[in-house]
This record gives sequence, structure tokens and C-alpha cells, in this order.
Amino acid sequence: MAIVQFTKDNFNEQIEHNEIVIIDFWAEWCGPCKSFAPIFEAVSENHTDVVFGKVDTETERELAAAYQIRSIPTLMLLREQILLFSQPGLLSPAQLEDILGKAKALNMDEIREQIAEQERTNAEGKSA
Repeated sequence: MAIVQFTKDNFNEQIEHNEIVIIDFWAEWCGPCKSFAPIFEAVSENHTDVVFGKVDTETERELAAAYQIRSIPTLMLLREQILLFSQPGLLSPAQLEDILGKAKALNMDEIREQIAEQERTNAEGKSA
């Protein structure tokens, strides 16, 4: 699958209209980012059901700031608009495949219930 260049103009649309989105925050001057790019592209070929996006942190500073990107490359994975994974640094092809496999295997109804329970707990703690 082709890699999608994410910008502030298409970012939310990509997240909202695709079940699984994995994003590589990178910059042209970043050596590790350049090393990771072929891995990201190769793994994208195995997952046509996933949108693989790249955010150039130099041209999309607002997005990088909004997602508190402090180190690049940083990889984020969202499923059904829920952030499941965020980690700076390089991943091997096997690690990236593993993360995608685990994300696909999750029961998202259970994840949403866990989030709702955590929000209820947090709300009760604030009102006490």
C-alpha cells in the first residue's frame, strides 16, 4: 500500500475514516528516520487494511506539537480513533509486524469499556 503523507489538512480525516492507522513522525535530517523508512514501507505492503501515514515534523510542526513529539522517529498506532501505541525509536520489521498483529487482535468493545471505566474512576476521584 502507498504511504500517505499526513498534513494538518488531512490528518483528522485519515484518523476518522480508517479503522487502523499507523503514523511515522519523521524529519528529512534524521538519520534513524531514514533508516526506518524502508522498514515502514515494506511492512505496509503486508497490511493493505491499514493506513500507513508519515508526518514530516519539520513542515507539520503543529501536528508534532499537538501529539507532543519530542523524539523522532516516533511511531503511533490508532484503531477506531483510539491511541493504542506510541513510542519513539526504530523498530525492526518483526517488531512492527507484532504491534500490528496485536492491534488487529484486540477486542475494541473491551478496550472502550476499559477506557469508560477508567474515566468513571477518574471522575469519582475528582469529585471526592
